[in-house]
Amino acid sequence: LFVLLESTVFPVTYLNISKDLTLQRLLVEWDVGKSAHDAELAMSFEIQVRRTDETITVWTEVHNVTLDKSRKPLHWIWDSDLPLECMSHSVRIRSKAEASEIWSQWSLWETVLGLDTSNSSGPQIFPSEKIVEEGSDITLCCIGRKGQIIKEFFLVPAVHVFNHTNSQVGLLTVKNVAYQKVPHITVYCQESCNEKQCYDQAVLFVGKPPDTPNDFSCQTQDLRIVTCTWSQGGDTYLYGRHSPKYTLSEEFSQKMVPCTVSCSEQCSCSWDIGQQRICNITVTVENPLGKKTARDVFDVTHRIYPTAPFQLWEECTDTEITLYWKHRNKGIELFCQTEVLQPNGKVELHNSSDMHLHYASIILDGLQPYTEYTARVRCGAAKHFWRWSEWSEARTIRTKEATPSGKLDIWREITPVLRGRNVTLLWKQAPSFRANGRSISYELTWEKVEDGSKPESISFSSVYNSTRISIDNHSYKISIMAKNNVNYSLPSVLIIPRATVIETLFCSSLGTEELKEEQVNGTDDGIFISWETRHIYDSYIIDWCNFPMMQPCDLQWKRFGPNTSSALIHSAAFVPGVRYNFHIYGSVANKASLLEKKTGYLRELPPLRDPTVKKVELTFNAVTLSWDSYLTNETQSGFIRGYHVYVSPIQEDCSLKGSKKHVLPDDSVLCKYTIENPEEKRYTVKHLLSNTKYKLVVKAYTGGGETPIVNFMYIDTPFNSNVLYLLVLLVIVPSLVAAVCRWKMKWVKECCCPVIPSPNKSEVLSFKEFKVRSLK
Repeated sequence: LFVLLESTVFPVTYLNISKDLTLQRLLVEWDVGKSAHDAELAMSFEIQVRRTDETITVWTEVHNVTLDKSRKPLHWIWDSDLPLECMSHSVRIRSKAEASEIWSQWSLWETVLGLDTSNSSGPQIFPSEKIVEEGSDITLCCIGRKGQIIKEFFLVPAVHVFNHTNSQVGLLTVKNVAYQKVPHITVYCQESCNEKQCYDQAVLFVGKPPDTPNDFSCQTQDLRIVTCTWSQGGDTYLYGRHSPKYTLSEEFSQKMVPCTVSCSEQCSCSWDIGQQRICNITVTVENPLGKKTARDVFDVTHRIYPTAPFQLWEECTDTEITLYWKHRNKGIELFCQTEVLQPNGKVELHNSSDMHLHYASIILDGLQPYTEYTARVRCGAAKHFWRWSEWSEARTIRTKEATPSGKLDIWREITPVLRGRNVTLLWKQAPSFRANGRSISYELTWEKVEDGSKPESISFSSVYNSTRISIDNHSYKISIMAKNNVNYSLPSVLIIPRATVIETLFCSSLGTEELKEEQVNGTDDGIFISWETRHIYDSYIIDWCNFPMMQPCDLQWKRFGPNTSSALIHSAAFVPGVRYNFHIYGSVANKASLLEKKTGYLRELPPLRDPTVKKVELTFNAVTLSWDSYLTNETQSGFIRGYHVYVSPIQEDCSLKGSKKHVLPDDSVLCKYTIENPEEKRYTVKHLLSNTKYKLVVKAYTGGGETPIVNFMYIDTPFNSNVLYLLVLLVIVPSLVAAVCRWKMKWVKECCCPVIPSPNKSEVLSFKEFKVRSLK
């Protein structure tokens, strides 16, 4: 029987179609005979969907289902990509048993009509208002009145579309819809006429589903009011009635949370939980394109977020501050943290436990006197710490005054005068010195060391850092102290030795010429100074002038320990091309002695001016140049290392013996001679040609080089008289002799060359009889 039933054809006996315009869905309902239900057959149904203006089927689907004896009708849903109002849709179905290959006959087409069959008063766009997810596709239609065709169908702002017009129903498809940075996209439709009733418009809202709420968490400040916070996520581009809506619910009580959500930088919602201690809170965010949820399950006693401490006050001494504050978290044990901003910008954190019912406190010690500190406090739950409270308002506190700490650094410059000395005293606050008070002044005292005479003293306000006193040639003890409203600092002492000792030993102004000044080199960071240490000294001092060409020269000094033998002296006043002189002193028992002198440049520059040749001595083959008046002292912009003498004939390049070639920028060649002794200010250029015009120049050079060659001096070598003498000897004298000889040729010939008789003309040859062996 079962095999027989499977081979039987069960046609569709009932078919009905309805539409859901909101969701743009076709709802299809159908049935087959009751015998198929009673047999509980597994059946297949082929469903086809067709639009009235299209001859082809727009959708085909096989729907498999197993029937049961309840005999309930079957259902199927189809989502249309085209609004169902745009045109009529028809559906037909045929069936077969799954095991069979024989289909039933198709049912008749069942049709739901679109508005294209209606008689409207003007064109209509569907959907008339639509919220579209960014990146999706959408198809719109415009239905014209009967007898009219759609002339234009477009979007503003302009979007690339696929459209089909010139019929009663215009279709427009937008692929991958993008947000256009405008509140909405307007759709316009026009029939082939120009009256008001020939137009229609609709709007599209492009947006995104909401993001899942981020960082969702809940906390309490008093175990009664719970506040939940979360981040909104990205922009959905939907606003007003379409904007995301937030709701909170509590899972355990199955109730909605009675709170109002407010969002700015973060979203938050607060409500009274009563006696409840364990909570399961869900936040739901929803807009027309979707919804997302986030959950937080917590014990309220583990989520305490205290209120910020308030009403700070303090009690302080010169090195200690006791800071007090109040809080509103009654009955909750707190753990507090105090942040102290130091004067140097560093931050220190101090922790304390808050057990007091009404206020809390902390002692901050090890502080500097009369110094401003800025403090603020935050607290957290001591048990089940969740997070810190907000910081309290910052409070700036100044400790009380105390005696100045450390000593001043004092130095001197001694100038001999008639029957005494002028001493310029300078002082500054050493790195270890602290004023420790509101106002400070200086008290300077000096007295003779030998006879114990009454000291002299003078006071200065804090704006002064130098003075000049006059003393005789005895030894003096000079001391200076800083004073504030509390007390004096420890004195800084300086001993000025007797003038006679200074004259015979180390004073630079009275007999220190025997100390040779050593040249030192500068770097990009300063001038490097080194010295030989002596075990008898407990410290060393280097002094120098920041502006050596000015008066006063802004004398500076720096102290070093007994084991230091070098230092890099740097100053913002140092500039290239200026010579700085450094004096190195050794100090023992507050008495300083000059040990070494150094001089150097931060960077040497070429000389400011070239030597001026004052004397020129010429011979026919040499020239001697002299520039005795040229200065090589501190007025120069570098140490004069020597001189270069350049020479060349006017008409040709130079190639003198013993010189080096020097090529100018214009490719002309000079002869170059180098003098390496800066005190040698005379030079002789040899091997010149006589009676020739030469150009020459003398350039001084330093460690910074020399200035470019611009101007030359010109000389003419004299004619060589030795050549004239030689000419006389070799040409004129022989010519005179030849002339005289020609004038007296016969006489000369007779004297110098008499005629020699010829044997062939001798008369002896006429003797015929005389023969010797047949020879005449």
